[in-house]
Amino acid sequence: MQNNSNIEDADLDGELFEHYRFEAAKGQAPLRVDKFLMNLVENATRNKIQQAATNGNIFVNDVPVKSNYKVKAFDVVRVLMEQPPFENIIIPENIPLDIVYEDDQLLVINKPAGLVVHPGHGNYTGTLVNALAYHFENLPLNSSERPGLVHRIDKDTTGLLVVAKTDMAMAYLTKQFADKTSEREYVALVWGNIEEEEGTIEGYIGRHMKDRMQMAVYDSEDFGKHAVTHYKVIERFGYVTLVSCILETGRTHQIRAHMKSIGHTLFNDERYGGHLILKGTTFTKYKQFIDNCFKTLPRQALHAKTLGFEHPTTKEFMRFDTELPQDMKECIEKWRTYSKSHTMEEEE
Repeated sequence: MQNNSNIEDADLDGELFEHYRFEAAKGQAPLRVDKFLMNLVENATRNKIQQAATNGNIFVNDVPVKSNYKVKAFDVVRVLMEQPPFENIIIPENIPLDIVYEDDQLLVINKPAGLVVHPGHGNYTGTLVNALAYHFENLPLNSSERPGLVHRIDKDTTGLLVVAKTDMAMAYLTKQFADKTSEREYVALVWGNIEEEEGTIEGYIGRHMKDRMQMAVYDSEDFGKHAVTHYKVIERFGYVTLVSCILETGRTHQIRAHMKSIGHTLFNDERYGGHLILKGTTFTKYKQFIDNCFKTLPRQALHAKTLGFEHPTTKEFMRFDTELPQDMKECIEKWRTYSKSHTMEEEE
């Protein structure tokens, strides 16, 4: 049995934090999960545990369960919540940063794949915030008390982030993101051939009803926050499409959830099912080709390419642009070569 002082790695992108983790013993007789947790969690009430289950925060073997689930021997029971289990102590770490621009008010960073932006959900060290704490002193805190962060991108998404170095810069930049006056363009490789050349996806993004590690798109503000993504086709490869996505809002997993909602899940996005072959043929050679693409790009195909905002003191509008990372370039080139030598019609 273990609690949050001993978490190894939950790796949950969608802002869920692990509070408790227990493994049922070999001799565990079937027992309702709410009673099981009542016996193990200090100061817990039956009502609070049942509410957590209703909200989809109790997982057994990584599957959300209701309070009447019967825990069996060797079941792993975890309680995941949207708030951190304790105040994180940020340990400065000498992690190299790819700084694209820096002045006395702010810096722009090109984040690599695999770097978590801030501590939480099992990643309490090795994050961008740990690196910022090492390289810079007295960074301002945002509303979540995270130093320097104006916005965030997911662990396995690459690309541009702006970091505030002063309280004034934090307030000024945060307001631009809230007022939708900043510019953010992402490039994504998605499953399927998008019929329209461009379009807009709109809806309310909230946590998925069944899978709390995913976000979903709803048609009512009762279930999420309003979100708008504008997309435009860059290049077509038959079974996948390269698209530009302009964010009007910035919600957790916005592009990942929006693109899935229109039937075009991001390529190799394991959280949303994009690590499966969603389009194509049953030929063995095609499966081998996809496996090679997945090995080349072992993450979701998403890059924060362009970032624009008004500078807090000079009032100049600054726009930054980055090249696609090497793994995305190589994967796209594989698809470009494949699409030139194959057509969907002759294979289906």
